[in-house]
Amino acid sequence: MKTDAQLRDDIQAELAWDPSFKASDVGVAVKDGVVTLSGHLANFAEKHAIERAVQRVHGVKAMAVEVSVRLPFDHERTDADVAIAAERALEWHVLVPEGRIRPMVEKGWLTLNGEVDWDYQRRAAETAVRSLMGVRGVSNLVRVTPKVSPADVEKKIHDALARQAEREAKHLAITVTGSQVTLRGRVHSWAERNAVQGAAWAAPGVSLVVNDLVVGN
Repeated sequence: MKTDAQLRDDIQAELAWDPSFKASDVGVAVKDGVVTLSGHLANFAEKHAIERAVQRVHGVKAMAVEVSVRLPFDHERTDADVAIAAERALEWHVLVPEGRIRPMVEKGWLTLNGEVDWDYQRRAAETAVRSLMGVRGVSNLVRVTPKVSPADVEKKIHDALARQAEREAKHLAITVTGSQVTLRGRVHSWAERNAVQGAAWAAPGVSLVVNDLVVGN
């Protein structure tokens, strides 16, 4: 098991390796495997990229993100400008169903509302607007409203995990209530945690995944 100092060194190395942001803009503190990130960034896309980079490091149990987005003066946009750009980005993204998602902007914070049939469509909508200039943050409130029966959801998730992550599948508890799936158990890394969650979301009929998986040995 890594010490906090070793984990902090690994995180800083991973941040330095990723070219999509400046590692020097981020402060990293680690206590008992819980990582606290601090600092100020120029856009929301960098913040998201940093969170993903930290999740790639083995040994991270949880994160507290205390990073704020401060847009440079020349990147400032009115809420109306951001809303128009978001509408166009959603319209042009091939994975976002037309006319199903409504963007709303307040002080640079973009909120997505609406209903889609699949989780990949909900995630695609967030991806489409995350990197727009002037966006300080994104709240994805899009709901997944499936058109299929969730009766065999649990079996489909188990089958998917057996194909993708057999080791993890044997140690997980999957509970299906209606269209909601709850995941419990222990995995070895954030990558494995994300893989299990992705398998659950990919099952037809799932509108909500509650991920209570614990990362650790």
